[in-house]
Amino acid sequence: MKLKCIIIDDEPIARKLIEEFIGDIDFLELVGQAENPAKALSLLNDNVVDLIFLDINMPVINGVNFLKSSKNTASVIMTTAYVEHAVEAFSLDVLDYLVKPIPFERFLKACNKAKEIYETKKQIIQLERNPDDYFFIKCDNQIEKILYTDLLYAESMLNYVLLYTATKKMIVYITLKSLEEQLPENLFIKVHKSFIVNRDKIKSIEGNMLNIGSEKITISQNLREKVLSEILKDKMIKR
Repeated sequence: MKLKCIIIDDEPIARKLIEEFIGDIDFLELVGQAENPAKALSLLNDNVVDLIFLDINMPVINGVNFLKSSKNTASVIMTTAYVEHAVEAFSLDVLDYLVKPIPFERFLKACNKAKEIYETKKQIIQLERNPDDYFFIKCDNQIEKILYTDLLYAESMLNYVLLYTATKKMIVYITLKSLEEQLPENLFIKVHKSFIVNRDKIKSIEGNMLNIGSEKITISQNLREKVLSEILKDKMIKR
């Protein structure tokens, strides 16, 4: 998971420094930058933005007025040389207020706060979408109840999906994409164009293979980095 962010600052040197800081933080991804909020509108319209690094004193429209008029839901970290706007900025629900020159340690602390808030929001949304521990699916002219904890993995087969539990296999008339959109992503992850697996059922990883139950599921090359990052997260014991 990476937070997609943009920089809005009229000072090229300031933008460059923040860009370098972002490059040093593995959970951030810079999707664009602009010298004032007016020029940032296209970035906000064309991208999903999770975090904005926003200066205050800029031409055309300053950062505070932009916040007052913006309906964007991204978290905002102010990056400014002026301390006197802090109270007003926090009243507009900014996440943090960084005063230039910004030490990397202080920048990292603000970004960690943004990451925690993002993950909390995501978990809440996931719970709201999937408050139960089961789902129903139509299979062989009857409606089957399947517990999330019972489902090992799903395999695509043209316009059908094969659902595998420890005791049976079910053929369902649904696309893998549709199934992926409806399964809770905190429990299931797509590891290949043809496979979605239950994260909790992964027993081991061998190269590009996942061992689930008695089966081996291939991780596709283009998804490998993302899948391993999602599965291992902070659980890997290091030397």
